[in-house]
Amino acid sequence: MSDETEFPASMGKVSRRELAAHGLTRFEQLTDRSARELLDIHGVGPKAIRILREELSRRGLRLRDE
Repeated sequence: MSDETEFPASMGKVSRRELAAHGLTRFEQLTDRSARELLDIHGVGPKAIRILREELSRRGLRLRDE
């Protein structure tokens, strides 16, 4: 499986790999998910959510429940 995502390396390899395993490789795809749904994915924790929120905000996007 490819680890090619647009998510930052600062999130950690496991969280990026697990998001990709769930078909999530681009920021736009996260707008259909809530923070809780992302936290339910193995390897995705509060640090990854914080980093994703910051980057989504920079792009004018947000998680579904925000």
